This record gives sequence, structure tokens and C-alpha cells, in this order.
Amino acid sequence: MSRNKAKQKVKSAKGRKSGSTRWLNRQLNDPYIQKAEKDGMRGRAAYKLIELNEKLDFLKKGQVIVDLGAAPGGWCQVATQAGVKVIAIDLLEIDEMPDVDFIQMDFMDNDAPEILNKMVQKYNADGLVDAVISDMAPNTTGHKQTDHLRIMAVVEAAYYFAIETLKPDGIFIAKVFQGGAQNTLVAEVKKSFKTVKHIKPPASRKESSETYMIAIGFKG
Repeated sequence: MSRNKAKQKVKSAKGRKSGSTRWLNRQLNDPYIQKAEKDGMRGRAAYKLIELNEKLDFLKKGQVIVDLGAAPGGWCQVATQAGVKVIAIDLLEIDEMPDVDFIQMDFMDNDAPEILNKMVQKYNADGLVDAVISDMAPNTTGHKQTDHLRIMAVVEAAYYFAIETLKPDGIFIAKVFQGGAQNTLVAEVKKSFKTVKHIKPPASRKESSETYMIAIGFKG
């Protein structure tokens, strides 16, 4: 994309809130959204996984992974293009795609881990996978402390699912906010994995406080 291309600007319309106008302006001028449309990717989030994989090189042909919070399917798309089989879950429906076994439900439901495990067993009889990747984020209230607790509850649930589901040397990736996961959770994750780090991929918006906790080398 040419750097000299003029930015598009959305005019404020009667009845439209200023926040909506700012969102539309950002969408129109977001190079990753434009790139996703050009490349036929299911949203800009696909490039976050592409960039994480460029750093970590963990997606390998023949793997089986679980994608938590999969909609609209960008991460599934990136994984399957690398020859990976994906078991995916989200509250929102995603369009069908090859090599993706999807269930529409809330991962925080009590039954979700068991259902996902049965789906994994279609590919691996032992129910174990090479990676658990999570781009989940709960709905926010605007109250910083409440939102942080909600976010950490989701990350913690994903972590406990991961340590029950990963093969030895597996990898766990989870979206976190506010500069990283709480120290207590990081300390817990370090007990189960050889390496734990935080990475903010370039495709993550600069103004966003999101980053990704990367846990490598599951000890089993």
C-alpha cells in the first residue's frame, strides 16, 4: 500500500456519536484491515497470529491445535494454511472452512472443556494437542478493576484447559491486557512451561493494552 495514499475521513452524521465516527475512520484507514481484504483473510487479527508464528515458528503441518475464541476465523485460517487441524470454539458462529472442527458455545460453560476434548479425540485418541491458542476477551464494563478480573478469569480458564490438553513440549498462547497477566498467574504458568514471555505483535493496535502471553515447552 502506498504511503502517499490520502487518508479517508468519515463525515460526522446527524445522530451518529463521535465515538462511532472515530471507529469508522479507524476502520477505513487501518492498513491491516485493508491488507486482510486484499489477501482474503478473515479479519485483521489473522496477522497477529502470522506475526507470532514468524517469531516462534510453532505452526507445523500435521499438528492438531485448539483455538479458543475463534470468530471470525482468522486464526483458524492461518493455522490451516500451515497444514494444521483446528478444533475451534466461540460464542459467535463462523463460516465453515476445511480442516476446522467448530462448535458454537461459550468456552466458560462447564461442559465446554469436555466437549472440546471429545472433538480432539477424533484426531488424537489420547485427547492431546500440540497447541492451545486463545484470542478470547470478555465483554468490558468500563470499570477497570472489574474488567481486569473478568479478563484474568478467562485467561486462567484457558490455562487450566491447556495443561489438561497439551502434549509435552506444547505451546499455550493467550491474549492478556494491562501490561500482562497477574503475577500469581504468571508464576503458576512458569511451573508448567519451560519459557513464558509476553509479545505484542505489530498487528496489535498501538493504542490497545493487549499483549500475548506465550508459554513454550509444556512440561507435561
